[in-house]
Amino acid sequence: MADWTLVLGNKNYSSWSARALLVMAETGAAFDEIVIPLDHPETAATIAQHSPSGLVPVLKHRDTVIWDSLAITEYASVHLPDAGVWPEDASARAVARSAAAEMHGGFRELRGHLPMNVRASKPGRDRPETVESDIRRVVGLWRDCRERFGDGGPFLFGRWCAADAFYAPVVSRFRTYGVDLDDVCRAYAGAVVARPSVVAWFAAAEAETWAVDKYDSI
Repeated sequence: MADWTLVLGNKNYSSWSARALLVMAETGAAFDEIVIPLDHPETAATIAQHSPSGLVPVLKHRDTVIWDSLAITEYASVHLPDAGVWPEDASARAVARSAAAEMHGGFRELRGHLPMNVRASKPGRDRPETVESDIRRVVGLWRDCRERFGDGGPFLFGRWCAADAFYAPVVSRFRTYGVDLDDVCRAYAGAVVARPSVVAWFAAAEAETWAVDKYDSI
């Protein structure tokens, strides 16, 4: 049994879980996974066995329990200091943390109208202006990070970091709903979906047999 255990919701639907999963996968640390299907009669009781908040993801490290994706990221950066969770440069690191925190706490219209569904393909849907505004902010942030910090690699801050893990579920959403991207953002999204940790996450999502009607019907 590994020292680290990550408790997740469905990999197909749970964007919060995906962020923590990608952060931990990229550290190289060995960890066990517990995947809990969402929206089942027993879901709340099962999550409560692991999470004081009743939410996933949860990271368990020996006697420590961390129950928030951003807190999990910070914990990993402290306890796995050589894993490159955040950029080394202080300015880039501050902007990367800001970008991840904005994703963590914002874009509610995008989340609500375009729920993550890795297995689905639903291009051409009408989107309200509130969603378009969120999309414009996301792609503007991507372009800014790539322009200011993108030397040295294809990701937001050059090489992969936690900010990319936090925006990978948005890349998945844009793919599912056919959101048009400019050349810079299309190249970035392509690099994300080609990342081995993301390829493994998508494959696991595709292999899941659980379905959540309220997401599949949107």
